[in-house]
Amino acid sequence: MSTHPYLRAYMGGICVPTVFVLFIFAFFCAARFVYKIDVPLERGIVFPLALVPNLWGVWNILYVALHGRRRLPLGLHGVLLPVIIFPAAMLVVRAVVGPLPAFFVTVMSLAVPVVLIAYYLVWKYLVGFFNRMLGIA
Repeated sequence: MSTHPYLRAYMGGICVPTVFVLFIFAFFCAARFVYKIDVPLERGIVFPLALVPNLWGVWNILYVALHGRRRLPLGLHGVLLPVIIFPAAMLVVRAVVGPLPAFFVTVMSLAVPVVLIAYYLVWKYLVGFFNRMLGIA
């Protein structure tokens, strides 16, 4: 299977975040509409639903395109993605929602190492599995 490697890379990249975002959206809808929990960031939820899976697909295409010229493992390549996603998400949330509460900065500073570890593991094992399955590893 040597045809359309970039299309296969895109599909391999969007599998994980698409499924994950569906679960987040279902949780968000249940919290908002069933349990009447007011979520102040509800307008900012559109960012991950629309952009994050596409960024993962494009990032995986970049990994495949640079395959012969780099020696960076897939897990480390995946860890670089939050460097792009996080600032973009902060810009969108500040533009849509407004200033963020002070505790949010503290929570995010504690969450950064966890997110980086999670991205490393997800890219190394899950995206790597899909890349191998699609014949582009």
